[in-house]
Amino acid sequence: MADAKEIQYAIMNGISFSGAKKEKGDDDKVKTKARKKGYHTGAHGSASAKHKAEIRQRVKKRASQRKK
Repeated sequence: MADAKEIQYAIMNGISFSGAKKEKGDDDKVKTKARKKGYHTGAHGSASAKHKAEIRQRVKKRASQRKK
């Protein structure tokens, strides 16, 4: 159990339930942008992603969608 000092401190200052701080040195992880690009190009093997990527390519090639 907590002693009187700890209880008094909790009453006066409140209790913080924050988690432990994480280190920001994880460079070996794949970033979201890379995964998103793989999905947009259909590179990850999903049939629906390949289909959507094909549709995007067709829309991109339309004369009305090109930059002027």
